[in-house]
Amino acid sequence: MLILLPPSEGKAAPRRGKPLDLASLSSPSLTEARGRVLDALVELCSGAPDVAATTLDVPKSQLDLVDLNAHVLSSPTARADAVYTGVLYDALGFASLSSSAKRRAASRVAVTSSLFGLVRPGDRIPSYRLSGDASLPGLGSVAGHWRESLGPAATDAVGSGLLVDLRSGMYAALWRPPAELAPRVATVRVLHESDGKRSVVSHFNKATKGRIVRALLEDGRDPRTPARLADVLTDLGWTVEVGPATAKGTQLDVVVTDVSAGH
Repeated sequence: MLILLPPSEGKAAPRRGKPLDLASLSSPSLTEARGRVLDALVELCSGAPDVAATTLDVPKSQLDLVDLNAHVLSSPTARADAVYTGVLYDALGFASLSSSAKRRAASRVAVTSSLFGLVRPGDRIPSYRLSGDASLPGLGSVAGHWRESLGPAATDAVGSGLLVDLRSGMYAALWRPPAELAPRVATVRVLHESDGKRSVVSHFNKATKGRIVRALLEDGRDPRTPARLADVLTDLGWTVEVGPATAKGTQLDVVVTDVSAGH
């Protein structure tokens, strides 16, 4: 099973640690593609800060993020599971997982990154700011760049197991599983039900996805199909509705009524 997550927009900035070593990252087949994005980002952010901020859609009040990108190659790094923060990652709580769940996370969790393509929890990365819908001078669309490069590495990461796709639409655009993987692709949507009406609420969607990942890692079972994943999630206390199988996979709707608990 591979659980594919979106990155967080906000990131913790490591205070100490070795600088980025591309050769040390997982999925080494992506090294060249990673280098091209890094070079384009550093070049942009080493020039006029206002121009870089506009290009990256960074508020002019946060030009420190431009400077962060300019020094991304020399900045300290930390494990990706400590760098990515925010609602989903707070709810997942990598640091407080049991030792067995941490071992599972190492092989079962990956993050789709606009800068690195695919990142494992133990990969050491710096803090950066680059959205999945960005376009960089000399490179073009970041999503388009990864659509051309990410396929083999992502398919290899899935292997013969189930892909549990928890990415947001922006990051789903970086790689779409091919049709032959569809029987083993489960996309998860979280719906908040209140007074008989259902809606997608961003904060609770992210928090619930984090809780789901944590529960799956602690539980340890390795479902091989979307239907079996739905059974596992039901056993773990969620209300799950299974959609029809399509050429893109099977959508699982997790229906939440108590947003504070995620169930």
